Amino acid sequence: MDLLHHNKNVCDQCGEKFENHEDLIAHARHVHHHPIVKCHECGKEFIHEKDRLHHVREEHQVKVDHRTHKWEHSQETNKGNPQTDLDEHMRNFGDNF
Repeated sequence: MDLLHHNKNVCDQCGEKFENHEDLIAHARHVHHHPIVKCHECGKEFIHEKDRLHHVREEHQVKVDHRTHKWEHSQETNKGNPQTDLDEHMRNFGDNF
């Protein structure tokens, strides 16, 4: 299992291994002049966009799911009342038809 940990911190350009993610990022930035992408939520840096996207799904998607669930719950409680639906629509869109 220790081998898997080290594979996560291997430079895909030259194969150099690092003890932690931050050292790999610094290496990529300084040695290979590799562009770094940042997470918009927490600022963590990644070498590849696919890694940033995976991080966002794993670390930050729970927050989005929580908000969605909260919205769905509020919709459940208001279901079946046309006036409530109209009031909600007017709050969201006003008279911008």
